[in-house]
Amino acid sequence: MPRLALGNTSLAGYSGDTVVVGLRPAESPKGGRRRKDAAPAAQVATGVELDATLADEIASLVEVLAPKTALGSTTLAAAPAGLRARTLLLVGLGDDAPTTETLRRVAGAATRALPKATSVRLLLPHDGPAQLAAIAEGALSGSYSFTAHKSADAEGGLETVEIGTTLGKEHAPKDVLARAEVLGRAVAWARDLVNTAPNLLYPQSFADRVADVVKASPGKISLTVLDDEDLAKGGFGGIVGVGQGSSRPPRIVQMTYTPSRSRKAPHVGLVGKGITFDTGGVCIKPAASMATMKSDMAGAAAVAATVVAAAELEIPVAVSGYLCLAENMPGGNAQRPGDVVTMRNGMTVEILDTDAEGRMVLADGMSLAAEQGAEVILDIATLTGACMVALGPDIYGVMSNDESVRDAVGVASAATDEPSWPLPLPRDLRPGLDSFVADIAHKADRMGGALTAGIFLEEFARTKDGETIPWAHLDIAGPSFRDGGARDHLPKGGTGVGVATMLRYLEDLA
Repeated sequence: MPRLALGNTSLAGYSGDTVVVGLRPAESPKGGRRRKDAAPAAQVATGVELDATLADEIASLVEVLAPKTALGSTTLAAAPAGLRARTLLLVGLGDDAPTTETLRRVAGAATRALPKATSVRLLLPHDGPAQLAAIAEGALSGSYSFTAHKSADAEGGLETVEIGTTLGKEHAPKDVLARAEVLGRAVAWARDLVNTAPNLLYPQSFADRVADVVKASPGKISLTVLDDEDLAKGGFGGIVGVGQGSSRPPRIVQMTYTPSRSRKAPHVGLVGKGITFDTGGVCIKPAASMATMKSDMAGAAAVAATVVAAAELEIPVAVSGYLCLAENMPGGNAQRPGDVVTMRNGMTVEILDTDAEGRMVLADGMSLAAEQGAEVILDIATLTGACMVALGPDIYGVMSNDESVRDAVGVASAATDEPSWPLPLPRDLRPGLDSFVADIAHKADRMGGALTAGIFLEEFARTKDGETIPWAHLDIAGPSFRDGGARDHLPKGGTGVGVATMLRYLEDLA
């Protein structure tokens, strides 16, 4: 991942590979309109003051090239006289005033357009720390690439991203970039986990990778791994049942961060679905539906990355992460429709569809979080196709038993440009989970499938005494994986969605 730095030295003296400047549409001549056959006029918008001569050189180049100014459009050119950098990248800012969302997208589009550059300086307009953070985060996100499975070493790759700013010390720009680096590493790691081939990432190897990162991290995190024997003895019937069809048994990885300084904030439990590959079990999926099922552990990846980032930033909130890891395979010992299993909290569940496995591993993880004292629980999962049908591929759903928690997740989601939308938990749908042979069925009718999945999980957000624990469920089935290609700051493959939201939620809680 590139290193971030403030670009405070003279632009004329910058000798890196590329300088990036923003472009806005130029205003039409006063009292008139541009000719239809004229090239779209553009004006440079950098957010910093340029030397007059250099500004004129860039303006002349823009006039000759007539680049597009649409949001995220890029035009690469040789650097004009007055710049020691080799190239100049012109990136469109769109028609409207910059926002955190557009700046994140623009910065990501810029770094993604420079796969062979090793150093760049970004000059984009911004009016405060939030927009500076968006530029930094977008630049890191856009520079991401996954090369772990390539036979030859990848060439190039950004090493340094400088960001020009006029923000003074009162805005702590160095601290802004330091936080962006922590978040950038966390998101990149979550993406790496999601993109790893499923023959290489399975419950035990996932646990091993988490252990390696925790050991190398400066954050103070304790780690506990429950293996298949521990899970069976501990009564984790949900995750044991899901994993029993695979030759690679399940695991629950618990990550605990206890801050040295703590404010009056509740202990938060983060629970992530970690199905390292989902065939659907004996209720097997169509072949085409398995193409992206290595990404069914994106929730667990997001939880692992969030706990590490929270510890490295020393957020004054106690956080425990529970990675519920299993492989859902149709082996000879696989779970069957009609089976009844006993969950960690003692509830019996009738299995109706082995392809609705995510809620079972989450329910055991939530039960463990509840008994270990979590005062707020967030679970995150690639849970239902129904949520994608409702909200599309770019927005995740939020369901909650507590209005304040739901709203706080929504605020964090909006602040980090990870769009979400609140969904209800209708009481009228609860009877659909009634079972003739067990305490509850794990699935209801097809209609409202995302909502009944949430209603099922809500049953496990309780203490041993039956008291409700504030809880929210984040269904990231849509935005967790992009199989259609990269866009702006988002890469093809795993996106790391949820890490920024949950980290901001914890910071806001503090």
